[in-house]
Amino acid sequence: MPNDEIKYLADKVHVHRWPHDTPIWDDFTKKQLDDLINKNSEKKQIIVKDKIVQVEKFEFNSLKKIGVSVPLFKNECTMVFEAQFGELFAHVHISITSENYVDIFNKLISWKNMISPNDS
Repeated sequence: MPNDEIKYLADKVHVHRWPHDTPIWDDFTKKQLDDLINKNSEKKQIIVKDKIVQVEKFEFNSLKKIGVSVPLFKNECTMVFEAQFGELFAHVHISITSENYVDIFNKLISWKNMISPNDS
């Protein structure tokens, strides 16, 4: 699976600065994230490949604390992780509610176990 990529459209994505002791985001970055991701109700293109998660035009790397779950009583898959984009740090939440959410969940779990086998 190293050369494979997982592509899907997420229903909801939220990106915020984390941890709090990292550099403050400038107004331009905050506005871009709000306009393209956080406050935009359109589905977002997600591409997961190797150790990178791309959300629309933002590429997140240095991934840590990756969590993938199917929340109780919800027909959705959620992925949460800490990452870096450019010189900035973020906490990213991605949710998908389409009918193939279980397939996406299984692919994301396989990917997570491959890139971070000791992270449970």
